[in-house]
Amino acid sequence: MVVLATKLTVHAGARERALDGLRSLVENAIGDLEADYEIGVRHDDFPTVTIEGEDAVAARNALREEFGEITEEFEPGETYVGTLESWDDEGFVLDAGRPIRVPTSELGLGQGRPAQLVERFGLVQHLPMEFVYGGERTHGDGSRSSSGSGSDGDDEEPPRLSDAERDRLFEWTRGPGRVNVNSATRGQVRATVNRAGHAKDIVTVERLGLLEQSVVCREGTDPPGLLAAIGPHLSSELRCVIPQ
Repeated sequence: MVVLATKLTVHAGARERALDGLRSLVENAIGDLEADYEIGVRHDDFPTVTIEGEDAVAARNALREEFGEITEEFEPGETYVGTLESWDDEGFVLDAGRPIRVPTSELGLGQGRPAQLVERFGLVQHLPMEFVYGGERTHGDGSRSSSGSGSDGDDEEPPRLSDAERDRLFEWTRGPGRVNVNSATRGQVRATVNRAGHAKDIVTVERLGLLEQSVVCREGTDPPGLLAAIGPHLSSELRCVIPQ
């Protein structure tokens, strides 16, 4: 079984539509392999995919590559994916099957409090984000100590956002602008942009997670204006990324 590192946080009819969308994504990822699968949802809203068949190992690996995986154990220095659950002056809290606190000093996103970084980079709740689980801290005598969660003592290297995650977020600010959305499928966001008459003002809707999308603006499109146009039609959290 693979626990996918993206959350299914909507309910009722929206949940069924999201599950249909997930089935399509899974089929696209592993449909050509000799594998049977069954999709479920854990109590914490992470989807599960149980796989059997000749190509089961390859299918699991393909899903891990596509979505990231929620694991039971963490190894210091290894990279994982969690979903952005909350933030405060101490840093970000990611849900990776258990809370992972990334301290402000380990975000690596420039100056500002976490709440300011959330606004600057257009981060929405439940956005999948890649992090490195601790590591080994080198001491002055050249010795190393293994780390844990980063919460107990100076010998522990705390979790940090991965270099790839930092690069992704900085790249957003160098582009033409974006509007990031949660609690909506890619199809819903596309349809909303079209209905609002702004299809010509965007490049694409980029999937960030199952229910987290990024509307990539065309040059000259004002992200706050686009947000104002589509926001009333979506029961979502929306944030802009303003080009720097």
